[in-house]
Amino acid sequence: MIVNPEREAANQQVIKIFKQAQPVVVDIKPAREVIPGLTEDMILHAGPPINWERMCGPMKGAVLGALVYEGRAANLEAAAALADRGEVRLEPNHDHSAVGPMAGVTSPSMPVWVIEDRANNTTAYCNLNEGPGRTLRYGANGPEVIAGLHWMKEVLAPRLREAILRRGGLPIFPLIREALTMGDECHSRNKAALSLLLQALLPNILSTNLSSLEIKEIYTFMIGRDYFFLNLTMAACKAAWLAAESIPHTSIITALARNGVEFGIRLQGQWFAAQSPVVNGHYFPEFTAADANLDIGDSAITEASGLGGFASGGAPAVTGFIGGTPEELMAANYEMYDITVTESNHFALPILGNRGTPTGIDVLKVLETGIAPFVTTGIAHRLPGIGQVGAGRVRAPMACFQKAVELL
Repeated sequence: MIVNPEREAANQQVIKIFKQAQPVVVDIKPAREVIPGLTEDMILHAGPPINWERMCGPMKGAVLGALVYEGRAANLEAAAALADRGEVRLEPNHDHSAVGPMAGVTSPSMPVWVIEDRANNTTAYCNLNEGPGRTLRYGANGPEVIAGLHWMKEVLAPRLREAILRRGGLPIFPLIREALTMGDECHSRNKAALSLLLQALLPNILSTNLSSLEIKEIYTFMIGRDYFFLNLTMAACKAAWLAAESIPHTSIITALARNGVEFGIRLQGQWFAAQSPVVNGHYFPEFTAADANLDIGDSAITEASGLGGFASGGAPAVTGFIGGTPEELMAANYEMYDITVTESNHFALPILGNRGTPTGIDVLKVLETGIAPFVTTGIAHRLPGIGQVGAGRVRAPMACFQKAVELL
């Protein structure tokens, strides 16, 4: 690879931004109050831009559910008519300093985590995680899903917000670093991270005026919903990369994101997309590969940040969920060092002698080596209204990087 001084300087600047990042969750607010550019007629979604007609089944299901949740439609049929008439503005989360797992749908009244990067003076947002299975993020949209979203808005979010405000903010990267030492990779496995979050918030929740029954209600909800922590990780990573998106000449990408039709990467704040791949899946008993949608979600920003597939060698237990073997994960983890420009100062793997995780995916290194980024992921049913059918692992399509190199 030919050395380009201008590009090397830009890459160093980008890595400095990420390495000095200090993302802290400071609040939970309605999306309409904090997400830049979010209007009342808008629904945000995961991945690169896509219109209603081209959206996949689970993303359409999530959009329809969000329209009912917001009261813009009385039922799913009316919501579909609204979308068919073009009366819903659909834009990527990433274009509004936000992220969302799977379908990633974020609507104006949904509560979102507010995460400030106190080193780089940026702020990012992510909705609250409903948990696994039949949830809006996987395209489910029945009455029980809508009722659950209202409970999260009216009950869960205000109680958690009080604890966050009493604490004065909670740094996220230190929790992730500790979770990695406990067997998480903080994308598809978050058991330790959730436990650390519950532990960190407990003193602040106990200091509120909430009754023991009210505290039990929110803790009962979060316990067992390991993915609840994932949304914090995603927003923390987004905040840490935001300032880097305006750096010209860099060859380091700041996000991997999928909309269920296309897989996109972000380079210098621009999208480069190709067809989203089929996930190498581990399916729930009642489902098969024929039920699966193509890869979907903003959550692969974790891989862009040195987590998920880029830390999977330290999380052998995740194979029970995504399939594969610990040896496969370790081999893929080592490969990621060949396509990144540095080792993380935030995240390290004990099994590798506390070596920092591979961080800073370089477009040119991907093309030079032929090694595609390795991502751990969930799998949504290809039809709207059903939900999660399994989990697995996937490689980013090389075509994204081939398109991005033209910018360089």
